[in-house]
Amino acid sequence: MGLPFELSEYKSRQDMLFRELPDSSILIIPTNDRKIRSNDVGYPFRPNSYMLYLCGWEEDEGVFVAHNQRGNLESILFVPPRDTKKEIWEGIRIGVEGAKSWPVTSTSSIENLEHEILAMIGNFDHVYTILGVSEEVDKISKEIDVISDPTPIIDMMRRIKSTKEIEHMQEAASIGSQAHRFAMEKAIPGMGEWEIQSAVEGFFMNAKSTWSFPSIVGGGSNATVLHYKSNNCIVKEGDLVLVDAGCEINGYASDITRTWPIGGKFTKPQRDIYELVLKAEKAGIDACRVGSPWTLMHRVVSEIIAQGLIDLGILDCDLEQALGDEKKLDGPFRNFFMHGTGHFLGLDVHDVGGGRQGDPGAPESLEPGMVLTIEPGLYFADWRDDIQIPEKYSGIGIRIEDDVLVTEEGPVVLSSSCPKEISEIESIVGSGV
Repeated sequence: MGLPFELSEYKSRQDMLFRELPDSSILIIPTNDRKIRSNDVGYPFRPNSYMLYLCGWEEDEGVFVAHNQRGNLESILFVPPRDTKKEIWEGIRIGVEGAKSWPVTSTSSIENLEHEILAMIGNFDHVYTILGVSEEVDKISKEIDVISDPTPIIDMMRRIKSTKEIEHMQEAASIGSQAHRFAMEKAIPGMGEWEIQSAVEGFFMNAKSTWSFPSIVGGGSNATVLHYKSNNCIVKEGDLVLVDAGCEINGYASDITRTWPIGGKFTKPQRDIYELVLKAEKAGIDACRVGSPWTLMHRVVSEIIAQGLIDLGILDCDLEQALGDEKKLDGPFRNFFMHGTGHFLGLDVHDVGGGRQGDPGAPESLEPGMVLTIEPGLYFADWRDDIQIPEKYSGIGIRIEDDVLVTEEGPVVLSSSCPKEISEIESIVGSGV
């Protein structure tokens, strides 16, 4: 295991955080506990994003502790010691000595955690930690009178990506784009949704990455379920397939959605809806400019979607009525476009920083170095009985999503190599069989 950033970048993040914390503060950042799936089989381990961000430790049982006194910042990384008997079964650990090359002042055995932290606490006026992540740290925290949450401060730092972070995210977006294209090439009528999922996630593995979230592969009406999970149905000739999938590189995620016809040709109703969603998506991307209000992309997308639904005869009203409340945008167009337009992207797929429409703490405007998704969609579920679905659009679900970097020169689409134009998609689907 190596570090994806120079030591200086981690040290810069630590210094930046402690400039925001009051003097005489101690910070305790645990990584995640391992979780049991069944009996003695665990879920794949993924470190806490805050741990990755501040010191890059990827093994389990790690705790990062930092403190400042009169401007002097010191840090300790508590890690499991080497243990030959365990390592025979589970693999070689970095250990206390090996961890000294990480961006910390010193290291110590995790076995000393409680004793050393409780001995230090009395020397500081402010204690910051994240609760609910580590049982051991939660237990120690019960001995502390007042604890503050550092995540709001760290979240603001994580909004803006460094040059090296952007490089990792570009790699994740490029691999994700290639995986989507590969799945399109291999797709034929009669395939199972799980086979398409396998094509995508197998590509991730071949590229030495992993999925950033369980892939959504919805064929036909399953595409109208926003977070469809089953991926267990056959995709028939004439169906659309919605694939929402992304990979992770050095902890950094991509998140890309494409929708395409399993037989290689869009029908007229499918094309009409697809063109509308694509038009809205492109306009949403163009709205991702430095200084633009955070809410602008959603407004621009919503106006195009609403007007398109009117033009197609799906809504029988004017644009103002279709949009609803000026601020809430809660008009009848929301029957078919139920989610927000985008979210921040980074160490988490739905990254921190208040990055979804309506979330508290959302930024007032976009800044250089922010990375976000733009993902409009339209869904005409044939199983819904709460609204009237036009027959010719019944069962159609379409979402298009790209990863977008905000720069002074304008928006940069990190996932631009993933096909989304109709002519390109129709030429690719099934071409690799």
